[in-house]
Amino acid sequence: MKAGKFIAFEGGEGAGKSTQARLLDAALQARGMETVLTREPGGTSGAEAIRALLLANEGEGWHPRAEALLFAAARSDHVERLIQPAVEVGRWVICDRFLDSSRAYQGGGGGLDDADLQTLHRIGSGGLLPHLTVLITVEPSKAQSRLLARDGDAGDRIGSRPFEYHARVAAAFEHFAHDEPERFIVIDGNGSAEATHELVWQAIEPLL
Repeated sequence: MKAGKFIAFEGGEGAGKSTQARLLDAALQARGMETVLTREPGGTSGAEAIRALLLANEGEGWHPRAEALLFAAARSDHVERLIQPAVEVGRWVICDRFLDSSRAYQGGGGGLDDADLQTLHRIGSGGLLPHLTVLITVEPSKAQSRLLARDGDAGDRIGSRPFEYHARVAAAFEHFAHDEPERFIVIDGNGSAEATHELVWQAIEPLL
């Protein structure tokens, strides 16, 4: 049996990750591939419960270290119960966010050490990495307009953080892609969803 592939979509708020993950999932299914469409934090019942703790706009919130531990715990369950089993039986797993979001948000945005975050990932998830990470980049003004259209003033706890925080997150993503080009493909997401999907498909096709 041929093993499947694990593809992660990354990027800041309003980049279009969820849309592109759904479009890729549909395109692969149309070509007869067995797929699993999932997200982080989430994907399993335990990880979805942690997601609710992390993103609900209630209470005083979490310190970056506590956030990092919660994300790592959710990811550990996700990897153990869903991602690895699916890939092992030949499915393509398409995930909206993975490790690099923790590195960008709790690291770049929250100031935690990148090596510590990667150590958490080795402990919790055995250091698993996607076969390919698709980083979608958009201009800040475009991202903002998409968020307003999608959420209005009702963004989640992390999405509602100040512009400066999200600028640090975006810079961190760019840094990762620059330093690890063998692992990332960077896609310009400023165009239409369909145009961006074509760019994504060109990047994915060599893995088929």
